[in-house]
Amino acid sequence: MDDDLPPDLVRLRTLETWAAHYLTRIRERIAAVERQQQAQPRQPPLPTAEPASPAAGPGRARTPDWGLPEAGIGVPTTETHRGDCWARGRSLVPVSAERARAELADGAQPCVVCRPDRVLTRPWPARVR
Repeated sequence: MDDDLPPDLVRLRTLETWAAHYLTRIRERIAAVERQQQAQPRQPPLPTAEPASPAAGPGRARTPDWGLPEAGIGVPTTETHRGDCWARGRSLVPVSAERARAELADGAQPCVVCRPDRVLTRPWPARVR
């Protein structure tokens, strides 16, 4: 038997009465909401927005998918990162996946933390038409 229920019949009957009463209330509320929805004119569903990037928010730019760090002191210019990499430095120049692949093919080093080469150089299956 379940350990979260009381063992005696009196308390079990009390719970049964309460549950039946609560179920009646829930069914009444469902019926009221259904009546309210039927009284309102039908409207097409609102378009859904694209999911926001984790860094997106009020006043914040979208996190790029891929990027190259800006050249600076101690920042190698030939390193490719994922956009959400914590080791990317202060600023990341957003680039397309094609540009990131080209940089890797031209000898740019992949970041050892986010390893963009594992995703960008993966053989993709042919599209089924």
